Amino acid sequence: MPAKDTSDAGEQPCRRCREASSVLVVRGEPLCRDCFVKYVHTKAIKRMETLRVRHSAPGQQRKVLLPLSFGVSSVVLLHVLDHHLKTQASKTGRTGFSIAALSVDDSMILKAPVSYLQLMARIQEQYPGHEYSSLPLHDVFRLLPADSSLFALTTDTNVSTDTPPEQRLAALLNSLPSATARADVISTLRTRLIVEHAKSLGCEGILWGDSTTKLAEKTLSETAKGRGFSLPWRTADGESPFGITFNYPLRDLLKKELVAFARLNEPPLSPLVLENSGASRQASMSSKDTTIDDLMKQYFESVEEKFPSIVANVVRTTSKLKANSIRETDLRCHLCSMPVSDGRFGIHGWGGDQQDGIAGAPVGDGENLCYGCTRSIPQSITAAKGRS
Repeated sequence: MPAKDTSDAGEQPCRRCREASSVLVVRGEPLCRDCFVKYVHTKAIKRMETLRVRHSAPGQQRKVLLPLSFGVSSVVLLHVLDHHLKTQASKTGRTGFSIAALSVDDSMILKAPVSYLQLMARIQEQYPGHEYSSLPLHDVFRLLPADSSLFALTTDTNVSTDTPPEQRLAALLNSLPSATARADVISTLRTRLIVEHAKSLGCEGILWGDSTTKLAEKTLSETAKGRGFSLPWRTADGESPFGITFNYPLRDLLKKELVAFARLNEPPLSPLVLENSGASRQASMSSKDTTIDDLMKQYFESVEEKFPSIVANVVRTTSKLKANSIRETDLRCHLCSMPVSDGRFGIHGWGGDQQDGIAGAPVGDGENLCYGCTRSIPQSITAAKGRS
């Protein structure tokens, strides 16, 4: 039988406080509003043990970066962290860390009518006292070193070392062969931009707003795209290959629980959330614009409604994977910058010979692109690089 989860609870009493009436059922447990809010806060904060006040030296304020996508998860995480810092200050007179929030503006690239500046202004008004910034995606070329291998990933003859970052990004994205490749490269560049910005601010780590549902989506989509070897770094708390700590405080909470939290919070968080961000995209199986990420998002958001344990099991299973130790001599993928310790680059490194002779398949060894990135970068780029 499917497990009961977040839904209307009727007139049942709250199973925890035994006093108030429940407002929803969470994983088979009727909860009132206050107990549910406490449930969400507790789930998130217990994942942030290293950021407690006792681990922070007086006068040495640690800083963490919070990427804001204006989805329900990142907005809820900001709300929880803001409340947590106020609680720390009231109890001890100081806080264990400070927050730097970053919004990556990719509305022009995705051609979406989104007013990030308006949403950011609302958030700054509701949660003052934190450091806020917004960067366009093309700034990844400004923040990365000039000799970064990422700069070579375009065959546009008009692109040179003096080409503005926005034109360089446009040239790269215009050369990609499919919607999945485009979405994959944009996601990869967004991660690298966030990492570089965090380093430039001297941040100790990055707090990602990924829920259980999002991590399950990422597990299957990255595996399907040929980047399964990187899952221990992409989904687990701890040191990342980028030299900065990744942490996922919402990893024990389903997306629908976060949606319920945003609705029940006082005041509601919906004015701060990007419109329709909580709804599953109804992707057409025959649409050329449908991406692997779209399909995984649609699948897991439907599964979590009746079978939340399946979503949680995917994440728990993935958390058991052990990341390889990273050595300074390990080569890195030119696009995603993940270490490929044994030098197995490209199609022939991970995919065997099944792609030989297939029209449109990437050629050569991928020119220091991991298997997943080789699938996103078209043959024309790897071939051109091989001739240069």
